Parts: sequence; structure tokens; C-alpha cells
Amino acid sequence: MVTTLATQVAAEHVNACSVPRGGGWRPGARWAKAEVQQAIARLPAHQQPPMRELGRRSEAAPHPFKAMRPDEARSSPLRGGGPPRSGGGGGAPQANRPRPAPSTTLRAVPLPASGEDLVPLVLVHKTGPRVEIAAACRHARALGITRGMALTQARAQTSGLIARDYDPTGDAADLAALATVLARRVSPTVAIDGTAGLLIDITGTEHLHGGEAAMVRRIVRQLAARGFTARIAVATSAAAAHALARYGPAPILHSHDDATSLAPLPVAALALGETQVELLRRLGIDTIGMLADVARGPLARRFGAGTVARLDQALGRLPDPLTPVIPPEPIAITQRFAEPIATAEAIEHWLGTLVPRLTAELAAAGLGARRIEVIADRIDAVPQRIRIGLARPSRDGAHILRLLVRRIGDVEPGYGIDAITLHLRSADRLGPEALGADLASEATPDLAPLVDTLATLGRRLWRVRPVESDVPERSAAPAPPLDAPERTATTLKTDDVRRLDTRVTQHPWHPRWPRPVRLLPRPERIDNVLSVMPDGAPRRFVWRGRTITVARADGPERIAGEWWRRASERDAVRDYFCVEDEAGTRFWLYRRGDGERAETGDLSWFLHGWFG
Repeated sequence: MVTTLATQVAAEHVNACSVPRGGGWRPGARWAKAEVQQAIARLPAHQQPPMRELGRRSEAAPHPFKAMRPDEARSSPLRGGGPPRSGGGGGAPQANRPRPAPSTTLRAVPLPASGEDLVPLVLVHKTGPRVEIAAACRHARALGITRGMALTQARAQTSGLIARDYDPTGDAADLAALATVLARRVSPTVAIDGTAGLLIDITGTEHLHGGEAAMVRRIVRQLAARGFTARIAVATSAAAAHALARYGPAPILHSHDDATSLAPLPVAALALGETQVELLRRLGIDTIGMLADVARGPLARRFGAGTVARLDQALGRLPDPLTPVIPPEPIAITQRFAEPIATAEAIEHWLGTLVPRLTAELAAAGLGARRIEVIADRIDAVPQRIRIGLARPSRDGAHILRLLVRRIGDVEPGYGIDAITLHLRSADRLGPEALGADLASEATPDLAPLVDTLATLGRRLWRVRPVESDVPERSAAPAPPLDAPERTATTLKTDDVRRLDTRVTQHPWHPRWPRPVRLLPRPERIDNVLSVMPDGAPRRFVWRGRTITVARADGPERIAGEWWRRASERDAVRDYFCVEDEAGTRFWLYRRGDGERAETGDLSWFLHGWFG
């Protein structure tokens, strides 16, 4: 609206020029459009001023502009629109004003030039030999891209279109997870409605959130925090809420009379079959109000009892039960005592009773425990906690009990413990595993119990995995101790050109380029370095106040920066040296810069690690 008003103001400024009566200029004189046109026509062609010079800010004349009606803004020829609609109050177009030529191209929709989130995005799936669009973002829909359109047609119509694979299974899982969250925080009755909808029964729960309006605003905020844009309708029946949320006039709608609110909506809002909707359209029944006026007998004989039942459910005449999503209950095993216990032997005895009950629950759910927490409730309401973690999912009761017994010393019973609860804090799926290859070969020792024991004793364990990077501090990353190595090799298609490369893939940690066992997280600067430029190894340096004399040296190994990460590494150069002092300690240090170009570095020296 702001852009349209500014454009129309500019057009009125050009057409409202005038000159003072009497032929001369007088401050404060009234201007007449006809006289200025005559005065301009009498002037020679080379003396006629351009239109932009006819309005001067120094003239003491009243403001020549007037407010426009909205229909005039829509019919302005500067926007390329057509004539005003009938009944809109726009008036007939002037005879001397040229009518705009009818546009034969698609309507141009302005999109911001920057911003990745504003790029048109579509989800595609393959239907036979045709790749169709399954869903489109609002920017793509504004450009005329609709569901069912061929991807080739959409790419020809819109440049810069981003296509992603449609994953209905993943979408269904995300919708079920969202329903579980709302069932725990909003209302206990939440049902999945189709592929992109949820039905929430808020009967008896709206007062807990401050009323229906406050409840709806809270749901919108929670969904927005998770990246969802929602249309919400509050109605008496589930079918009415379904129709109003998808076909209602507003994103948030409170229906006080379902029959009145549903009357102008199309019959497709009742979630009928496509055949029934098409037949109703051919008969001239386009809205729910027109369908409600039809007699029930002929309607049931022609379209079946399902159509009548769906209409009655939307109008609240028939019940519409929901199938709610049941959130999984957390696994917790509790044991209460008639008399408080205060000895380590008693705690161990009851843990031996609770752990088998926990493993039975895990087996029934098909899970393996990853983190378990024991909470011992004391008489003085000061809980005592024992937390253990497992390197891999497990429901081995004996192993879990051994880990818990080792931590009994952390419990301070005080005046006594009257309850112990085992909480399952984290778990993973644990199903049957194939052991054919393991049985045929030698038995591989299981390191999981050892890792769990060391972790229970307070030792932090991890494994270093290689990362494809030339920069040493980026070439390694921590990983869980028992995780399988990642498979970086990708399966190439038969016609992939990369199959022509027959070279053996080299490991990121190649033995020709040794790396130190101990690598500092951040290189430390060393001072008073004595070396021969440009490629000489250091002979002496000072590190942490200690002077180190070099007995042997090897290098340099030049490592350049990764220019594709950031611009500051485009010219960065490091020359690494492996040096050994008189005591036999080997250090790994480098000089920043190649000694020839200033942009490569300032020739400072750093210690990055040491061997052994």
C-alpha cells in the first residue's frame, strides 16, 4: 500500500502543474492547469521546460495532491492494472488517457534479492517417469507454482528454484512427535488429522491457559518456536474445526456459530472424496450452506450416508470421536520402605531387587539403557542421586547392578532413606543382532564393560576420529569410544564420471605425514627463536619461560590455509618443523609465513604439539 500510494502521488504531481494568472509570476498566486498548458504551447519547442521543473518547492501554493480511493490505486495505469471493477467507485477512464495493453506474461511478484529463507523451495516426488511437486513454500506459491506441477515446468517458469525430496514418512514422524509435545503441554487429547493437521480437544483445559484466546496464542508461540506456521480454528465439533482451519478467512478463527461460519466455505472443506466434490460442483452445490439446505433423503440416496454423516458431524448433530496420541510413559521403578534404611548393604540389596524389574521393562519396550539415575529419598527431603552411563545400549542386569554398586559410596543416608527410584533417562533401540560372522571367526572381546567401569570411576573416555582437513587442529575430532567408524565412501552410479579415477583413496592420517601424539587445542607462541631464514629450522627457543636447545630437526612441511572456509586463510602459510632437544623430547612447531611475502604471515613461531 505504501508503494502504490507513492507511485500515484508522483503521477498526480505531473498532472497538476499550473502558472499564475496575468502572465507574470506572483508569490501566492493561484495556478490554473489550462493556462499553464496554453503558456507552454506558445513557447518555442526548445524553451518548453520539462515536466519535472514545473513544480517548485519555493512556490507559495496550496498542496495540489488529493487522497486516492483504493480502487483508483488498483486501476492506476502506472501499475499495469486493468480498468476499475464495476461498483468499485473508480469512475470511467479518461478519453485522452491511453489504456494499458493487456499483459500476456505471468504476474511479476517482487521478491527480496537477498536472504536464503526467501528463495522459492519445493518438495518433489517421482510419479512414474514424471517428477511432480508435492509441496511448495509461500514464495513459490506466489510465483504460480502449485502442487502437482511438473518440476521441469516450474524450473522454466522460475529461476533459482530449490528442489528437495519429499519424505512423507519423515513428515509423519515429525507430526507425531509434535502431537506428543502438545499432548504433554496443552491438552491430553490430541489427534493427528491427515498429513498436516492436528485436532486438540480443549474441553475443560482452556481455563488452565487463561481462556481460549490466550491458549491459542500460546500454541502459536510454541509452534513458531519450533519453526511451524499454523492456522488455528476453535469450533464446537472436530469436523468444523478441520474445515475452518483449512478454508477459513483468517489464520486464527473463533467460531461462535458453526453453521453460520461453515455456510460460505466450499464443500471440499468437509473432507469428502474428490468424486463427490466434483459431482456436487456439477450440480451447482458449491458451499456447505447450499449443501445443508438440500433434503437429507435425496442427498443420502445420491451421495451416500457418509456425506450426510460428515455434514451432521460438522454441524454438531452427530458425535465425532477422536483417536488421541498416547505419549509414552517414562520408565521408572520405585520401591518404598516401611522402615527407613541407612546401610550400604541394605541399599545394595534393594538395588538388586529393582534392577531386574527395570531390565524387564526395557525388554518389553525393546530398549537398551544408555543413562540411568537412582534417586534415594531421605527422610529430611534431601534426595541422593547416583548417575551412570553406558557406552552402548544394554539391558544386562548384572552389568548395570555392578556399576550402581560401585557408586553406593556417594550416597549419604543421613537419618534414613524411605524410597529408592530407578529412572531411565536415556535409551536406544536394542533388537536382535546377526552373529553369523562373529561365530565363524575368533571371538572379539567386548570392551563395553571396561569402558563403563572406567567411566563410573570418573575417567572420561573418548576416541579420536580423522577428519578430512589439511589444518592440523581440524583434522581430528572426539568421538564416543565404542562408536563404529564412519563410512565416508559413497556408492557411485554406473555412469558416474568419478569412476574413472582409479587412484586409491588415502587416509586423512597418512604415515608419510606424521602428526604428534599430543596436539594442543590452540598453538602457543614461543619467543627468542634463533633460526636461519628462510627455510632453516630453529636452533633455540623459549617456551613457558624455559629455554630449549635443539639438537636435531626435520622440515619444513608447508601447510596452506583452507581458502574455501574464510578469506583470511586465502594467503595463510605455515612451515612446520619437527625438532628434538638434548633430552630427547620432540616438539612440533611452525612459523607463520613463508619468509618472502608479507601477506602470508608475520614470521611468528608457535608450538603446536609434541611426540611421545
